[in-house]
Amino acid sequence: MLHPDVVFESPVVHTPQRGREIAFKYLASAEKVLGGDGFAYVGEWLNENGAILEFTTEIQGIAINGVDMISFDSEGLITHFKIMVRPLKAINLLHQLMAAQLEASARPDAGG
Repeated sequence: MLHPDVVFESPVVHTPQRGREIAFKYLASAEKVLGGDGFAYVGEWLNENGAILEFTTEIQGIAINGVDMISFDSEGLITHFKIMVRPLKAINLLHQLMAAQLEASARPDAGG
């Protein structure tokens, strides 16, 4: 579903990440960090070439609220994926957890 030239913007990485491979790596890691039992989409706003999906979850006792802002091309491929999160202590926690997850996934014994 990712366009080869997709741009991914993370709440914890300063520069946009460009390309399908790196975007997939970040999204897969985000799913592992955020995608537990408490994760739920609680709102959605759609138009012909994009979507904003609001989500909530709780990690380590911190309530997390965020949005996925997704743009699609005419073939339905994702061209831009931006994640925004609040509050600040949630961003700080996600920064730590995402760094650990990305590091773990980069190890040869991690299986990808």
